[in-house]
Amino acid sequence: MKERLYLIDLYSYYGDLLTLKQQEYFEDYYYNNLSLAEISENNDVSRSAVGKAIKEIENKLEYYESVLNLYKKINRLKKKITDKELLDKILEVLEY
Repeated sequence: MKERLYLIDLYSYYGDLLTLKQQEYFEDYYYNNLSLAEISENNDVSRSAVGKAIKEIENKLEYYESVLNLYKKINRLKKKITDKELLDKILEVLEY
């Protein structure tokens, strides 16, 4: 469950760097809770192709985080700034 939430957070930062098809697969799998079989049926591809694509997307999101560290930096900000109003303003500027 923790890994799932982590990947969803990464997607909120880096999702626009994925192709539209990758975004669709990710959202179907993680947000809409569709199974690999349902996604494959909806897109007329094999279940294994969808599984491979999901794994590739997860790897890309983790790679982007390893280079850019947005998740890590935002979490550090959240821990250090105790004034909620100030934190909200900072996150708004960062478009989080």
